[in-house]
Amino acid sequence: MKLDPETKANIEEDQMSNIVVKGAVIFITGASRKRGIGHALVKEAVKRGAKKVYATARSISQLDSLASQYPGIVVPLSLDVTNKNEVAKVAQEASDVQILINNAGSAGYSGICFSHSEEVARLEMEVNYFGPMNLIRAFCKTLIKNQNAAIANVVSIGGLSPFPLAATYSASKAAAHSLTQSVRAELAPHGVSVFGIYPGPIDTDMADEVDLEKETPANAAIRIFDGIEQGIEDITTDSFADNFVKQLRLDPKAAEKDIGDYVHQMSEDF
Repeated sequence: MKLDPETKANIEEDQMSNIVVKGAVIFITGASRKRGIGHALVKEAVKRGAKKVYATARSISQLDSLASQYPGIVVPLSLDVTNKNEVAKVAQEASDVQILINNAGSAGYSGICFSHSEEVARLEMEVNYFGPMNLIRAFCKTLIKNQNAAIANVVSIGGLSPFPLAATYSASKAAAHSLTQSVRAELAPHGVSVFGIYPGPIDTDMADEVDLEKETPANAAIRIFDGIEQGIEDITTDSFADNFVKQLRLDPKAAEKDIGDYVHQMSEDF
């Protein structure tokens, strides 16, 4: 569809508008784990002067420490992102949200032909793709109505090019990457900024089995909010991700071949 010059100019102006964290109302999923990115995002949002931070977890008791540390600012909510009824409920309760951060994730380290688990693959897709999609659908009218509105999806560099030890996870994150691009296009005319966040190895419970140098969740959270405030649509959180994305852009087929060679070496061990 070809846009008329006035509409195109309005969209470009909206895309250049800065997102301000100070004084904003922020909704963050997956905030329960003290070593997690979500937990660090809540703390960083408060540090930057957010007016209110809705923090969610499947078990609300896991948010007690955050709520007691930041009374009157952090609002704990019980949420299983795979439950559409719960998603609808929190969207009604949090009608003042301006910035939605889809951080909740699941990783089971399942392969496709080897070490495959259909149960793991389905859970990853439910949490990593359908979860953010349903939350975006539930909050989009609120975000369109509110000022200073944005969506940020925590994807993964594995969503840009798959990692063999986490093939089904990578597939779910590739779906989340495509979701992010699609929503960005849909909401651009409505003034809602949409960010994709692409972490490499972060020192979280989920990455305990990853044998690579890892960034701290606190530093990742700083880079995420820096990127949102600077209007960087695709945000990396660490030096590994920086280098990976740079190489992927230079020669994506070479990156794919390197991964393919690694998969071949693995398959010979079975």
